[in-house]
Amino acid sequence: MNAMQPTRVRLLIGVSLVCGALGWGIVQVVASWSGRLVPVPWLAAAALWIMAAALAYWTVLSRPRLQGRPGAKPLAPIVAARSAALAMAASRIGAVMLGFYAGVAIAMAGRLGTATGAQAFWSATVAALGALGIVGAALWLERTCRIPLGRDDEPRP
Repeated sequence: MNAMQPTRVRLLIGVSLVCGALGWGIVQVVASWSGRLVPVPWLAAAALWIMAAALAYWTVLSRPRLQGRPGAKPLAPIVAARSAALAMAASRIGAVMLGFYAGVAIAMAGRLGTATGAQAFWSATVAALGALGIVGAALWLERTCRIPLGRDDEPRP
């Protein structure tokens, strides 16, 4: 049975770059085909910030329990495993959203002269920062969930 491998930052950067190109491309295609700018709702940015805050809050709550600090009730192993899986999934989704909204913001940077362009630029920038918060909180939660290999847990030849 294979153990889960830690998330590689290189993977997250690659995903963000691909999705950034996609976001930039979508803005260019929509603008050239329809002559309109892609709207970016503030609700998208708010949702990403709320998710980042929730992940950070869960990490703060579960950290002492996972580390076995005195007075902290231990976290059930299944909850710890699910938290690690959540962290891995959240880091990848955060990287997708970070890249996409950063690409949209970069594409909108040249259109700051219009009200719609400025609004889309700022809401995409705030959304990208919220997605960066998700990635950071997810990596922190994943690191918190790591259990060092002990003598009994080492793979046998």
